[in-house]
Amino acid sequence: MKKFLISAALIALAGSALAQDAMKVVKPDTLTWKEHPVFKGAQTVILLGDPTKAEAIVQRVKFPPNYRVPPHTHPYAEVVTVISGNFGTGMGQKFDAGEGEMLKACSLFALPAKHVHYVWTTNEETIVQIQFTGPGGITFINPADDPRKK
Repeated sequence: MKKFLISAALIALAGSALAQDAMKVVKPDTLTWKEHPVFKGAQTVILLGDPTKAEAIVQRVKFPPNYRVPPHTHPYAEVVTVISGNFGTGMGQKFDAGEGEMLKACSLFALPAKHVHYVWTTNEETIVQIQFTGPGGITFINPADDPRKK
């Protein structure tokens, strides 16, 4: 019986240690922002996951003032939360801020995969958090709008 109790205690402690290893905490003062690979002038940080793999991704993007992202799609559904600033979002093949909606901090929007949309910022820096299941990707409706080709 004593061996059983010791074994049970060891298993419980090991399970607790494994659970602690599985938890990831991200604090704002530890973030290392990098140039966004697609949106020139914007910065990004990956909080969770690897965007090249089929796994859960949590990413933040910091857009400068008066930034526009032309109409595009992603191969994944996404959930976008506005962390700070104002973030405009619209749907459709042509960029038209008048047809979109301006979201303030703490707002959230969700889009299905392959849904055409565009976004923009106002006169202040804006940070958004994007959650999706990778791998990542973006296709611009007008290929000439793709900043990777400029």
